[in-house]
Amino acid sequence: MPEDVTDVGAACVHVLMTADPHAKLMAARAVARAWRLGRLAHRFDAALPDRPSRPLTPILLPPAQMPRRGKIGSDRARIAMLHAIAHIEFVAIDLAFDMVGRFGGEFPKAFTDQWMQVGAEEAMHFALLDRRLRQLGSHYGALPAHDGLWQAASETSGDVLARLAIVPMVLEARALDITPATIERFESVGDVISGRILRRIMTDEIRHVAAGTTWFTSAANRLGLTPENHYQNLVRRYFRGSVKPPFNDSARRQAGLTREFYAALAT
Repeated sequence: MPEDVTDVGAACVHVLMTADPHAKLMAARAVARAWRLGRLAHRFDAALPDRPSRPLTPILLPPAQMPRRGKIGSDRARIAMLHAIAHIEFVAIDLAFDMVGRFGGEFPKAFTDQWMQVGAEEAMHFALLDRRLRQLGSHYGALPAHDGLWQAASETSGDVLARLAIVPMVLEARALDITPATIERFESVGDVISGRILRRIMTDEIRHVAAGTTWFTSAANRLGLTPENHYQNLVRRYFRGSVKPPFNDSARRQAGLTREFYAALAT
């Protein structure tokens, strides 16, 4: 992290504008550590970029143009699945630091504490997945990735409640729904190492969804809004996909995201 970066807002911009994947995860770790050690002022003067810097690879495609991954039994399909998840975790680094830099000034320091930890954990997830890809003879950037993930951040850049509703409480909650089956698919073909990594990631993601739900609920209550109803209104307004079962109700409940939030949205 540059020596002239002394406040948390500028530190978050530094992470967002670091394009190289390895350099980004190192920047994320350094910024999170500097905040934890009290070396960054709780100040948010820096202007956040509309879009983070991106490396030359992977090539980013619209979701509809992404090639099919095939059955998980082949090495090629396993690599494609891990690469897709690695890309999600790579973008999640930026989502966490954008959350802090864009909205941290609206909340007490505990908000920054929590989302800094989320950002550091997303960086760790990316590192685990990229290392696994290299063990399998590939690496992050070797395959195309879809370019729809930052769209949610762009469309909610002016409303922290919308950002919390869409990113942790829809997109990350969806990962809680589908990851157990993905783990089973890897383990069914003997890839217990990848399965173990995904179990570790899922444990952390429950906490990330919980962070989103906790801050969303407290902010909605402070504004005199019913959290469940306002969540549903925001999802209908900002989320272009569908909220569809099956739901991992148990994991969602651990995160405080009860059926009162999402059952009415199910399609």
